[in-house]
Amino acid sequence: MTTTTPLDDVTLVGRARDGDVRAYEQLVLRYQGPMFRLAVKMLAHRGDAEDVVQEVFLNAWRKLGQLGDDAAFVGWLYRATTNRCLNAIRARRPVADVDLDTAESPRADLQPERAAQVSGQLAALTAALAQLTPEQRACWLLREVHGRSYEEIGDIVGANATAVRGRIARARAQLAEVMKPWR
Repeated sequence: MTTTTPLDDVTLVGRARDGDVRAYEQLVLRYQGPMFRLAVKMLAHRGDAEDVVQEVFLNAWRKLGQLGDDAAFVGWLYRATTNRCLNAIRARRPVADVDLDTAESPRADLQPERAAQVSGQLAALTAALAQLTPEQRACWLLREVHGRSYEEIGDIVGANATAVRGRIARARAQLAEVMKPWR
């Protein structure tokens, strides 16, 4: 019985660039979850997030030959997803309300009181995120939810690390103030 070890991103990107559809499918399977989570938190709308992620992966497939460094693929995806989300937010008139029906539901096995509290906290956090500027929201989500470095975030959003740190600091301060009742 032979087991195959999963291929690394660089190998998959190289194969996909050479036209290997299965290699690209592996990349999509590997990264569609993180890109969707980023998009849904930025846009607060599942349908819009699904559209953005689909567009990002289709566009990435078409432009894979333009990627200079195979190792930069993941950063490229984050940048494309963030930029598409920011464009979608800017195109909205008026700013859409948060749809609480699309928020992640709390675990069903929790006590009902605890489930209600967690649901309230998630709703408050979603509403608080919606109050941030799109740029602050993107930086905060990339750092706190996706664990990206300040330099990576700067590359993704087109700002230097100092500006990214400032956006994240302002976002943290605003979120801390709004979430104070939940402590």
